[in-house]
Amino acid sequence: MLTDSQPGHIDQIKQTNAGVVYRLIDRFGPISRIELSRLAQLAPASITKIVREMLEAHLVQETEFQDPGSRGRPAVGLILDTIAWHFLAARIHQGKLTLALRDLSSKLVLEEQVALETASSEPLLSRIIQQIDAFFIRHQKKLERLTAIAITLPGIVDTRAGVVHRMPWYDVTDMALGDALEQRTGLPVYIQHDIPAWTLAESLFGDAQEAKDVIQVVIDDNVGAGIITHGQLLHRGSSALVEIGHTQVDPWGGACYCGNHGCLETVASITSLLALTQQRLQAMPGSTLHHQPLTIESLCDAALTGDSLARDVITGVGGHIGRTLALMVNIFAPQKILIGSPLNRAADILYPAMLTAIRQQALPAYSQSLTLGPTRYHDAGTMPAAALVKDAMYSGTLLVKLLQG
Repeated sequence: MLTDSQPGHIDQIKQTNAGVVYRLIDRFGPISRIELSRLAQLAPASITKIVREMLEAHLVQETEFQDPGSRGRPAVGLILDTIAWHFLAARIHQGKLTLALRDLSSKLVLEEQVALETASSEPLLSRIIQQIDAFFIRHQKKLERLTAIAITLPGIVDTRAGVVHRMPWYDVTDMALGDALEQRTGLPVYIQHDIPAWTLAESLFGDAQEAKDVIQVVIDDNVGAGIITHGQLLHRGSSALVEIGHTQVDPWGGACYCGNHGCLETVASITSLLALTQQRLQAMPGSTLHHQPLTIESLCDAALTGDSLARDVITGVGGHIGRTLALMVNIFAPQKILIGSPLNRAADILYPAMLTAIRQQALPAYSQSLTLGPTRYHDAGTMPAAALVKDAMYSGTLLVKLLQG
């Protein structure tokens, strides 16, 4: 017996089919209905019905185009109609809130950054809503048809419920951000942790577009990962973040804020890395790092110019990350590993150390052909939030709402 929650339910089938058609038009448009039927593996009658609904909703439009190799009359194809459809993409980070208006192609219409103080007598939720209200008022003349709100942030997030349980920098306990914004605006709200949302953005817009299985590792103030498997963002319960930063790499290591000892984040985060370098500098009087402020940029530059301490520190991080990735490679067999980190500045030192560790410990069948490289986006800004909306259109969840008006 089928229930509403099962994939075989008729509404779910319609939603999925509509999402597939929309994605194909986005990727291959202008595309004919015949070609859509072939690629989507749907009957021509089904394509006709789905396309008619999209045309009536002004989500796609017809255009003439010339088939390659054809000398006859131009064919009638379909392309997306995205210009008059807008959504709000937002990112919460330390002391700041970035707000952007984008159209359904993900093109940036306008963007602002406003202060969001880490300490305030007013609840964070109220301040976020006030800033979003003010943004809409300031730019009401540019607003077209608003479709959704998408927000990315750090912390412990229940993406399905739209609840932010904890956040760094802010005093947050079980903040019902999704419900509050939906009630305030009447719009669907999508909330995701920064790292998996960034991974999704690389899959949809960046350097993982042609790969079906991808691991992205972020090495910054925090260490975490996002995984694309079979073309879909991997969800662990209500969160898509893979907490590799709290994988123990040294049982006798330093205390971590999670309560464990020797976590990867205690040796690989930028803060930990700089602290380790500062500590070891005392025993390395010949290091060039004595003659300049210690930053991640100066550390990378010193390593690239041959400073033995800097090279050793970055090589050590590469080994720790690589050994952790080796376990993930054995499980997920990725085609590509992407690194999002300020340490990409010293990729010539970091990447060989990572690859050596991976190939020493992962199965050769999985590790020999994978590629490792930097993310396309260094500071992804609101692109990860845009990816959440694009994904919701491709899955059909947001698309169906727009079709229904």
